[in-house]
Amino acid sequence: MNLMTAGPRPRRVARSPRSRADTGPGGRRLWRIAGSAVALTVLVLLLPGDELIGALRSIPGPVWLLALPGYLALHVVGTLKWRLMVNAADGGLGVRHAVRCYYYGLFGNTFLPSVVGGDVLRAGLASRLARRPDGVVIGSVVDRVLDVLALASVAAFGLLLLPRALDPQSRAVFGVLPAALVVAAVALALVARGLPVRRLPYRVRRLLAKIRRSVRAVRSRPERIAEALAMGVSLQLLLVLLQAGLGSVVGLEIPLTAWLFAWPMAKLSALLPVTQGGLGVREAALAGLLAPFGVEPVLAVAAGLAFQGVIISGGLVGGAIAYLLARVQDER
Repeated sequence: MNLMTAGPRPRRVARSPRSRADTGPGGRRLWRIAGSAVALTVLVLLLPGDELIGALRSIPGPVWLLALPGYLALHVVGTLKWRLMVNAADGGLGVRHAVRCYYYGLFGNTFLPSVVGGDVLRAGLASRLARRPDGVVIGSVVDRVLDVLALASVAAFGLLLLPRALDPQSRAVFGVLPAALVVAAVALALVARGLPVRRLPYRVRRLLAKIRRSVRAVRSRPERIAEALAMGVSLQLLLVLLQAGLGSVVGLEIPLTAWLFAWPMAKLSALLPVTQGGLGVREAALAGLLAPFGVEPVLAVAAGLAFQGVIISGGLVGGAIAYLLARVQDER
């Protein structure tokens, strides 16, 4: 090759460290933290700050001390439900490992982007400890779907108990959820049907075969799905009672049926990956959903922040519990 006629070498265009940070996991986490900060700032600016702080200060210390262990104890039901689905998919996960992974996930739900971040952490740890990692993945996905269905069931139950208390706009908000679930299910079915499996690499086809086997294992055990759904509904009902108790302490007196509708819908808003653990979005949604019941926004936000305090504390304690369990299990 003639060096005199060869053109100049193309220069490599290196991406700046800033662009990598903005698009990587750390950058996305910073954006969600900023989203929570913005949402909370807007709430504080729109609401009377002295009333909000006064409502939070009105919560006695013993209430916090009772709410935290109650919250952690309720999630024992969540642990059993998740393990039931994982083992229904032939995951083969023991009780001790399930508790350890679940409470690590509880920590991740608070301190990782959206509640889905905790699911990924929980499934990733369990995949190393279970007999079949693909069973853990499928069981975790089914468990999350059942959680959404449980929340929707509780909200629908509350809606049926007080149909006259909601305006058409609030009813339209509730109708978005089932429509979104139907659209998502149809989209997944179309993608799965049109996927050119035979053209995929061997490793991918082997993975899909394992996933298909896990899905068939879950489908062959409908009684376990029904049992897990019942456990999920029970767990959400108990969490609603905990939120209603905290709301009454800050001065929010509304029927329990209003909580049955508003709290699950507000919790579903935390699935949106725009803030850290749903902080800020959940409280704003709760204020909007309780507005038709004559609730002052400042009291609704105070009740939501009180419960958020329990969630954050529960995530920290849950992470500590999982860490101690890991140390004990590793020493054996």
